Amino acid sequence: MFERTLKLSDEDRMVYDNALKFFERECVPHNQRWAEQGVIDREAWEKAGAAGLLCATMPVEYGGSDMNFRASAMLMEAQIEAGSAGPGFSLHSDIVAPYIYAYGSEEQKQRWLPRMATGELIGAIAMTEPGAGSDLQGVRTTAKKDGNHYVVNGQKTFITNGQLANLIIVVTKTDPAKGAHGTSLIIVETDEVEGFRRGRNLDKVGMAAQDTSELFFDEVRVPTANLLGNEEGQGFIQLMQQLPAERLQIGVTAIKTVEKALEITTKYTKERMAFGKPVFSFQNTRFKLAEIATEARIGRLFVDHCIELLVEGKLDVQTAAMAKWWCSELQCKVVDECLQLHGGYGYMMEYPIAQMFVNGRIQKIYGGTNEIMKELISRML
Repeated sequence: MFERTLKLSDEDRMVYDNALKFFERECVPHNQRWAEQGVIDREAWEKAGAAGLLCATMPVEYGGSDMNFRASAMLMEAQIEAGSAGPGFSLHSDIVAPYIYAYGSEEQKQRWLPRMATGELIGAIAMTEPGAGSDLQGVRTTAKKDGNHYVVNGQKTFITNGQLANLIIVVTKTDPAKGAHGTSLIIVETDEVEGFRRGRNLDKVGMAAQDTSELFFDEVRVPTANLLGNEEGQGFIQLMQQLPAERLQIGVTAIKTVEKALEITTKYTKERMAFGKPVFSFQNTRFKLAEIATEARIGRLFVDHCIELLVEGKLDVQTAAMAKWWCSELQCKVVDECLQLHGGYGYMMEYPIAQMFVNGRIQKIYGGTNEIMKELISRML
């Protein structure tokens, strides 16, 4: 049903199969417990590292498998297919690690990437602040140079992997007077510093098993060697260069969720009886599923095209914004319609469609709100 144009190699397919087995074996049995405790077990990260699921796109010399983004997409899709919403592996592997690989010195890469690949280090990126969400120029966290150290002060919020992360890319202002041009990215190894504090694990609408936290930096002294890039003030450019890949990841997970919602809803409506016949036999049900199947096909072909563009280094800001905006909007619409077709059972959290409903709403917000995506798209018109 889900035709795709993505040129998947045998290795890509093997990555998907192995990842699916991992999530089904090591994660799904713990879904409920992780949701109740608000964080997955740290052991799961170490097992993922041992299975080669972390930092797969990094070169072998840095602990990775030297794969491309197609393999990353397979890992994300396998996680959704399995129904495991808790692990924040993709942020760690496909957002945090690429910053270090793209902008880090050789010493930084050797120091951090291999330990990220094993799960010893868990990565996070601290952009958002209480007063600065999509507007990254409004960041107020500062990093003032003091000899061969930076002194970091500030507060971050809504940080994925925040409770477990021990390697955090912190978006700071090294020169507040310069605005965006005074922004720098600084690595904080939380086990190596004083003055770092984690706030509460935030109580969210969905994604209950994924830890999302407030972070506090009070006079945190970090070596100047932890600056990403050759000089201060490059942070905003670095963020803009990496955000298209992050936004495509949202598109990847969104369209896979649409496909999964269609699959389970079609199956449910063919089994569920109403007025003496299957729900699928009603024209409204068939027509609604026909609409969803068409939209899923359109979204899949577009996302696969974007994946190939990213692999070729050709994915631009506007196209990534289109993928993030359109697919996340489609996800929320489709999941809502599929829940309706489940009737009252769709509102019960034991049903996957209910979990998709509460987990999916954030897709239109993080990675830059969908309103920001439309603003970016409009600039190309």
